[in-house]
Amino acid sequence: MLCIAKTEELPINEQIRVAELMVIGPNGEKMGVKKIEDALTLASYAGLDLVLMSENSTPAVAKIMDYNKYRYERQKKLKETQKKQRESNKDIKEYRLSVRIDVHDFETRVKNASDYLKKGHKIKAFIRFKGREMAHTELGKDVLLKFAESLAEFGQIEAEPKLEGRQMSMLIAPKK
Repeated sequence: MLCIAKTEELPINEQIRVAELMVIGPNGEKMGVKKIEDALTLASYAGLDLVLMSENSTPAVAKIMDYNKYRYERQKKLKETQKKQRESNKDIKEYRLSVRIDVHDFETRVKNASDYLKKGHKIKAFIRFKGREMAHTELGKDVLLKFAESLAEFGQIEAEPKLEGRQMSMLIAPKK
């Protein structure tokens, strides 16, 4: 459950410490500048809360509304924006392969990578060459291209395999 911090809570009813304020009715109509006692009376007759919306303005602005409903809707909007933010922050999942990778290990990595591509994440596959493997970098490139070919149903190559020092890497993006 998402909780709003105390700093974000708005003063309501008896928590309001202002002598006079501009009162806005439950339907958005301006009711004029009133004393705090009168505003609290209006809110209690309506069966709603008096919520201080802007303390810094002159006069301070308060609205008559159902505060719990307002808080619930604000939390819902906050959750929705966080969800959209998570969706836009897709990350890159890295997979380390080897020139001498076994068939089963290769298939496992392909299966896991396809799941991530389905979710919309990008895949970075790389091979780190050890010792004499540096003399046969084309074997590593073949493994990376075979990996991309196995994932062709879910993604396409965004960056071709390229050698950077002892490491060859390739980027695969999900299909639209």
